[in-house]
Amino acid sequence: MNSSVINTLVIGGAGYIGAHLVPQLIGTGRRVTILGRGAVPTHGLPAGAAYVIGDFAQRELVRDLLESHQEVIHLAYATVPNTSFANPLADLLQNLPPSVQLFSEVANRGAKLVLVSSGGTVYGEASELPIRETHPRRPISPYGVTKLTVESYAHLYAVTHGLKFVCVRPANAYGVGQRPFIGQGFIATAIASAIKGMPIEIFGQTGTVRDYIYVSDLASGIVSALDHGHLSETYNIGSGVGLSNLEIVESLKPLMDEIGHEVRIKNLSERAFDVRANVLDSTKLQINSGWKPVIKFNEGLILTRDWLVRHLT
Repeated sequence: MNSSVINTLVIGGAGYIGAHLVPQLIGTGRRVTILGRGAVPTHGLPAGAAYVIGDFAQRELVRDLLESHQEVIHLAYATVPNTSFANPLADLLQNLPPSVQLFSEVANRGAKLVLVSSGGTVYGEASELPIRETHPRRPISPYGVTKLTVESYAHLYAVTHGLKFVCVRPANAYGVGQRPFIGQGFIATAIASAIKGMPIEIFGQTGTVRDYIYVSDLASGIVSALDHGHLSETYNIGSGVGLSNLEIVESLKPLMDEIGHEVRIKNLSERAFDVRANVLDSTKLQINSGWKPVIKFNEGLILTRDWLVRHLT
């Protein structure tokens, strides 16, 4: 075995982002292990990756894996913003204790950790756009509060236990492989709604403004932060462009019309836990690593549309 090869453990790597991240990690020459809860990975096992069934709350399992891995990317999270609002205590208990336990184990072994947090929820209502990493963090959803608390514990363990970590705050990922109707992922759900002849639901008249980044660009941003990020620093990963739900629907109309599907809108009441606008400034990561997103928004919409058409029809 080549001792110079880096072994990277991706916790939660069997999901949507992991399906794009793991092949990029393997492409750098790393040996990758995915830790996932399902009997088989949701999106298939990327070529060259090993798969271990389990939960990162299982301390002995994590200890065993860390014996042979020098890097950890923490993608796992038990809830999404909607479900966290319905049961904030469950959101906290399902995610915070195992994350703190993970930080302790990673620090004890001197491994390096990339913590994937949430750029869309930890900041709360923006006082300026685009949002830099130094912007105040005042989350207004339980999901955002828990994500920010997890970040704070990572900083605590860096100071008190020598945890070597980099934190990334991603914008809203979209693209090939994203399942619709799961409580997050407006673009996939909007396209799938049109394919199924259902109206696209928008909360409020125009919906919220969000920063949408194609999933492979997000994956390359995570790899860039892993390779070039400074320890104990936080990096936004986004496009820097804000689009409202209504603007996305307008962009989708001609693309859906091309394939014979009508786009209709159903306006619902605004939700108290939705911040009005969230657009991320990724200058810090670009300066530190040279990373930039490469997939244009309309190109990403077409890729996503064509993938959903194949899988829903």
